[in-house]
Amino acid sequence: MRKNSVVLIVAFLVLAVFITGCPKKTPPPPPPVVAPTQPVIEEPVVEPKIEPKIELRTVYFDYDKYNIRADQSARLTDNAEQLMKFSNVNIIVEGHCDERGTEEYNMALGEKRARAVLNFLSEYGIAATRISTRSFGEERPVCKETDDNCYQLNRRCEFIEVK
Repeated sequence: MRKNSVVLIVAFLVLAVFITGCPKKTPPPPPPVVAPTQPVIEEPVVEPKIEPKIELRTVYFDYDKYNIRADQSARLTDNAEQLMKFSNVNIIVEGHCDERGTEEYNMALGEKRARAVLNFLSEYGIAATRISTRSFGEERPVCKETDDNCYQLNRRCEFIEVK
């Protein structure tokens, strides 16, 4: 009996091994699905072009004079060099005066100042066809006080770029 029991136990164990079998290996998880990517195209950064701009400076005159002062000659030379660089720019030179003198006299003096500037620029090499002149006499003061400092600011030629 004992032999039968041992055979029965062994048979039971063998049957249990066959029924349960070897443990099955679980396959590794599939790799994650990666969506196809577009190639990254880096576009160059384009800085906006800053166009250089002409900046002509005002020229000042002595009382009742239209000749170019020595201290204003360098300023006019700088203006002429800019006009050489910007050969497509045409300008108007506006002559101005202080309030002293008659209106007619100041209109004539303003025109003489504008012509003196035109002559200076022409001698420098700027074509006179690029320059127009006009006088405002005492009509457009930049300062309205009645003192020498204010009068000095009003005796001037300004440069207007023609578009």
